[in-house]
Amino acid sequence: MTRTGRKSLNSTAFTQTRKFTAGAAAVAALCAMSTPAMADIVIGEFGGTKLSMFGIIDVGMLYNSDANATGDSKTSMETSGLRQTVIGFKGERELDVNLTAFFNLESHFDTNNGFLHGTGDASGTGPGGINTPLFRRQANLGVRGDWGSLTLGRQYGPALLAHIGTEPRAFKEQFSNLYAWAYGQLFTTFNPNNGSGRNTNNDVGIFMNNAVQYRNTWGPVTMGVLYSFGGQAGDFKDNSAYALGLTYNGPITLSGSYQAFHDEQSGKKVVDHTSLGFAIPFGDFTWKNNWMNAKNDNTAGNQLFDVNGFGTGLDWKWSAKNSATLAFYLNKDDANKSDETKFIVISNDYQWRPDTTLYIQAAFADADPGATLRTSIVAAGVTAGEKSTLLNVGLNFMF
Repeated sequence: MTRTGRKSLNSTAFTQTRKFTAGAAAVAALCAMSTPAMADIVIGEFGGTKLSMFGIIDVGMLYNSDANATGDSKTSMETSGLRQTVIGFKGERELDVNLTAFFNLESHFDTNNGFLHGTGDASGTGPGGINTPLFRRQANLGVRGDWGSLTLGRQYGPALLAHIGTEPRAFKEQFSNLYAWAYGQLFTTFNPNNGSGRNTNNDVGIFMNNAVQYRNTWGPVTMGVLYSFGGQAGDFKDNSAYALGLTYNGPITLSGSYQAFHDEQSGKKVVDHTSLGFAIPFGDFTWKNNWMNAKNDNTAGNQLFDVNGFGTGLDWKWSAKNSATLAFYLNKDDANKSDETKFIVISNDYQWRPDTTLYIQAAFADADPGATLRTSIVAAGVTAGEKSTLLNVGLNFMF
């Protein structure tokens, strides 16, 4: 296809969402928080209450060989190439034997300019119509014991968390199927209620409002189950959301999840998302595979999108401080046959120390003429109808 004749990547709706979806990789925060490198800084203990803070600062340079419809290249400073940039606060206090109360507050901002990162919440749902929450990732309160944990408020859903160990690049902020996950659950529920469907509890299929979640681990099995209350007068189902995530960590890793979102007025299911994965370690290598499907319907029951994303990859811990990954992604919308994109990703993470990482990652994209953000693994998408090369080099600092 000629450069002058190829289709533009983004519709108006897609263009409006470029900035907040780059932060959609919220799950990466939990992934990082679960590692020893994400050690909390204890602020203090007061009257039996422990307060702490944590954060990630991540910035780098991104080159795109084919950034627009005229074939121009682009080099830019970009926030959060490996993991999103966040700052957060946590607290806990013992209430009784085997009962601890806790809270989580986690904010997301962009390192390149210092602004709060945007959001995937349905437009106009914030106070005064503003849609940039201070604590986009977490604003919750809960209790835990050896029976598990119960968390109430805005929080990470259990579905995506279940697949961190099986997604080829562990849902890294750039060049992973985090974006197929997010974009596949965004556009149906993001816009004002115009018949396409709307759910105000869904932020890119990762963050859930008005939610209660139970999590526990039994031996090698971890489970999370969540329900988001619709808060609408009338039918209990209106505007509701629910999610389930399961992970088995044994000689191999297995993962499965399901979640759904209902329209705030009609109660119709407008997003239906399923994912499965497995990972097999052998020596210094781990082979990872993940499949996901996002079906989007309007309130009349007509199919809008049917996005399938498949990723396979090999991790190689080739030295004490270096980890390399080779991954392949094939994403397509079966309801829109010209929307398909294929990617090969090569990356290496060098850990100067457990909390400071220099990363370099390259993606080679082959996008069909109708390719959209829904089949992209790049935050801003790639140019439809063209082959392009992207290179990202950056530094990740955690505390």
